Amino acid sequence: MIGMEIGKLILAFMVLINPFGALSIYLDLTRNLSKRERRRVTQIASLTVFIGIAAFTLTGGMILRLFGISVGAFQVGGGILVLLIAISMMNQGSNPAKPDVGTDESNDITIRPKQMQNIGAIAVVPLAIPMMIGPGGISTVIIYASAAESYRDILSILVAGLIISLICYTVLAAASRVSKKLGDTGLTILNRIMGMLLAAVSVEIIVAGLKALFPQLLA
Repeated sequence: MIGMEIGKLILAFMVLINPFGALSIYLDLTRNLSKRERRRVTQIASLTVFIGIAAFTLTGGMILRLFGISVGAFQVGGGILVLLIAISMMNQGSNPAKPDVGTDESNDITIRPKQMQNIGAIAVVPLAIPMMIGPGGISTVIIYASAAESYRDILSILVAGLIISLICYTVLAAASRVSKKLGDTGLTILNRIMGMLLAAVSVEIIVAGLKALFPQLLA
């Protein structure tokens, strides 16, 4: 199969999870927290990302069998979802798989740090889920896990997930510095580059699904 190439997995997870896209909400949620509390939020959020990836890696195939969904059908469906996310990232539009959580007073789901008594709650929802690992990321993990041919492939996914969680920790820990250096324009450009890479990943997923559904047609 993919052998599974860890570099390819990391790229797919990186553009889907995109910790840079969560910087603004992280800064808003942790504005009134102490340095120690911000570090705790960063640790829990990064750990949640890894746990999410690991959980769906180990149970992805079972979930598909439980609902009677073929790997090919899920690849096509998941690939389309990922493509929609990529298009929205390139157009700087609303992500169809992640809610708009921010500081706008008109936003009904705006969350303020002072409203949150539990540091873990801030880190898990909405920071880790769904701002970083949302439906698109979960779908991609299940797709790769269901296509795994050996325990080595599963291990590759888990290693890639661990690396991504460490990257998430690094980015969030340096959130203030990264945000100041990149600025709104830099973050926008980075988001659109991520969108282009994600579009390529989505096409590969869709083609793999079509090959599984119509092996003779695409042979």
